[in-house]
Amino acid sequence: MHNVQALRTTNPHLLFYMLLIFQFYDVVPAFEPDFLFPLENLTVAQGRDATFTCVVNNLGGYRVSGELTTARVAWIKADTKAILAIHEHVITNNARLSVTHNDFNTWTLNIRGVKREDRGQYMCQVNTDPMKMQTAYLEVVIPPDIITEETSGDMMVPEGGSAKLTCKARGHPKPRVVWRREDGGAIVARTGPNNKIERVTSVEGETLTLTKVTRSEMGAYLCIAANGVPPSVSKRLMLHVHFHPLIQVRNQLVGTPVNTDVTLQCHVEASPKAINYWTRESGEMIISNDKYYMTEINNSYYSVQMKLVIRKFHKSDLGGYKCISKNSIGDAEGNIRLYEVELQERVDAAEETEQTSDDQNRNNDSEERLYNGFRGPLSDIDQSNLPLNVSSTCTISKFHKLCPVLVILLHLY
Repeated sequence: MHNVQALRTTNPHLLFYMLLIFQFYDVVPAFEPDFLFPLENLTVAQGRDATFTCVVNNLGGYRVSGELTTARVAWIKADTKAILAIHEHVITNNARLSVTHNDFNTWTLNIRGVKREDRGQYMCQVNTDPMKMQTAYLEVVIPPDIITEETSGDMMVPEGGSAKLTCKARGHPKPRVVWRREDGGAIVARTGPNNKIERVTSVEGETLTLTKVTRSEMGAYLCIAANGVPPSVSKRLMLHVHFHPLIQVRNQLVGTPVNTDVTLQCHVEASPKAINYWTRESGEMIISNDKYYMTEINNSYYSVQMKLVIRKFHKSDLGGYKCISKNSIGDAEGNIRLYEVELQERVDAAEETEQTSDDQNRNNDSEERLYNGFRGPLSDIDQSNLPLNVSSTCTISKFHKLCPVLVILLHLY
């Protein structure tokens, strides 16, 4: 009663303004929610985590028309119309999904270990009237993977034949397949009606076709699949080219001094791998021991260098030797003949002796030519017939070289 009387005594103008304020707050709602940033598209590799972030302002004080609760944020998979979460609660039965809210204006949708089926359009929606929403796309990329059951394995072809290598790969986006040789060598491509030879470092495509294959094309080939999503993958395929053994002997005649070591060599090409050995000319097989030492050096998949070392060469080692190579296709042999040569010291001594003898002969010829201008060599001249002064001069040792000149002058006189 007291309050009613107080209200009646209140200034009527003040009462009017109070009623106006109450009416204003009852009619004019709070500011409508609005998205602060657009929802961003995501590209995530399969198995990684994806996170969508939705920032909404003015959501807390806004009430939906006709409802007592405030507006809320919902996450929806747009292409399937499936509701994933509302506000902070996950609706879908997917343990890999979760939602978080920072108690202010940011909501996030987290997808752990994304799978191929997670790709598609996602929507962040606010239940205003009319509804507000924004969408973004999740692209799930898959690293390349080679399909083993659809890819060729190691292959064998005869020399001159053809080989077709196939490599299949999956992934998203679709992988690009490139062929290379493991050793970095060129791939021989024969194109056109004339089988024009073209050497390239790589060939693109799931199939690599080789025609009129030669032994130089034998080796490991790499099938490499890549689609921009790391890591790239590769598979190694071995191409075996089979052919008859071939032996090349660079030095068929080998000379060596007695009591020295000598090495015989043969170059062998064979595929499949051959059995290589040495024999004497008589057919006796040579076995490694203190006298003989044999080695093989692999130069390539099909090339081998055979070496036979004969220690302390003796005259009994003279004669022919054979290097023999055999595989499942055929066999081949090379021949080397071993002979003796003199030691260099003996040759030098003989040459020096011969040179000394030649020098002496030339000196004698010179004296003969000089003295024969008178009556022959000085030793043949009868010095008793010479004048006393000449004869005595020739007997003096320090002037004996002048005697021929004096004799000639005397003769002219």
